Amino acid sequence: MTKADLIAAMADDAGITKAAAAKALESYIANVAKELKKNGKLGIVGFGTFSVTKRKARSGRNPQTGEKIKIAAKKVIKFKPGKALADKVK
Repeated sequence: MTKADLIAAMADDAGITKAAAAKALESYIANVAKELKKNGKLGIVGFGTFSVTKRKARSGRNPQTGEKIKIAAKKVIKFKPGKALADKVK
């Protein structure tokens, strides 16, 4: 499913225009990002939990040349689905 498909489905389910659904989706994405940056965690009951974790620096290998490279430490976003969402997928 693409972003456009999701917007169309949201608009159809909610009985709103695609423009309104797109605006709602953009707002959702922006607010999730803002909350993760601010607090590092966001839980939505019945859906799941987004969290920010730190990945340590490590060494890797360039697959084309085989030479060793250093991979910098960075923050990554993890998602743990809630029970209700996991049950719907089964």
